[in-house]
Amino acid sequence: MPSLTTPEGRAALHTLYRQTLLDDVIPFWLQHGMDRVHDGILTCLDRDGSLIDTDKSIWFQGRAGWIFATLFNTVEKRPEYLDAAGSCIAFLDKHGYSTDGKLFFTVTREGRPLRMRRYVYSEAFAAISHAAYARATGDEHYREKALGDFSSYLQHSFEPGLMTPKVNQETRPMMGLAPLMIGIVTAQELRANLGHIVVNGHTATEWIDRFIFEISRHFWKPDLQVLMETVAPDGGVIDHAEGRLLNPGHAIECAWFILHEAKLRSEKSYRQLGLQILDAMWARGWDEECGGLFYYRDVNHRPVLEYWQDMKFWWPHCEAIIAAALAYDMTQEARYAAMHAQAHEWSFRHFADPEHGEWFGWLHRDGKISQPAKGSLFKGPFHLPRMLWYLQELLPAIHPAG
Repeated sequence: MPSLTTPEGRAALHTLYRQTLLDDVIPFWLQHGMDRVHDGILTCLDRDGSLIDTDKSIWFQGRAGWIFATLFNTVEKRPEYLDAAGSCIAFLDKHGYSTDGKLFFTVTREGRPLRMRRYVYSEAFAAISHAAYARATGDEHYREKALGDFSSYLQHSFEPGLMTPKVNQETRPMMGLAPLMIGIVTAQELRANLGHIVVNGHTATEWIDRFIFEISRHFWKPDLQVLMETVAPDGGVIDHAEGRLLNPGHAIECAWFILHEAKLRSEKSYRQLGLQILDAMWARGWDEECGGLFYYRDVNHRPVLEYWQDMKFWWPHCEAIIAAALAYDMTQEARYAAMHAQAHEWSFRHFADPEHGEWFGWLHRDGKISQPAKGSLFKGPFHLPRMLWYLQELLPAIHPAG
């Protein structure tokens, strides 16, 4: 396959990523996913794009709204991109919010409430979609919506008592990595689209610095060479199955968020941290026997109780492809180009569907398809198009010496 280490290889990869994004993945969702009757996007699609279920994921109204608006802002001002973003955001704004302002997780096709989750990731995705749409349209209303969504995300994630704990905090107090890393990328997107905004008394950059500091202090374990998913309030490892759980793809995604910030600000400490996390979690997660990234590992190499622990999901591989390419861009080290080639080749060989387009989402350990659906309430136009978009933006700027 083409290599990052040569101009010809980078040009070929740029073309591949851009064409896959604009001629394959995005057309699949525009054709099959957009709800022409009720607005919004339907993501529970079979291999050929036919509907499996009509319930809608609210966080995907935000995720899809963001990707369509971002394509309009940065790639090409196609009316269909702006229309699709507007449709997702219209449905989100009309049907996504409960009376207390928190977002639902799922609703019916028409928008009737089905499920409210304790998490507030829908709020983060609503924030980035509103921000990108504000930039696309110049409408200040969406700017204010974005700031309000991020404020709600911050309050529910970090103010005690607003989010129902996952477990009894008196019995087993714990804190998770996810709110911090999603906070990083949400603040980055708001800053990219709206400028140096202030939310809840701090700028986006100040929030990013706080989140990275907390990750470094509590979740990164240099002695163990791991990034933990869950820790005790003092950063200690919780010696139970859930406390020992590692998610290599999630950690690698976190690594590239940190590397992205390091690249933007020429911050050496962030560069070092991001590379350390990437190296450690790639070593923990890559399946040397069958290829691809394991979904879960145990910090002490003990059996993982979740049955999907050795499956290969689409999204960790998307994050790994980004992370390795970004690491190569920042270091010029050939090993990162090799890691990128490793993840790219395995992913495009196993996940891509040349017959109907898009990617399969769920594979067995050996790379065989577990089930052929292209979407669900958790899979839609986000991780894959984000990877393709990010790399077609990044690759033209890589100019290694020699």
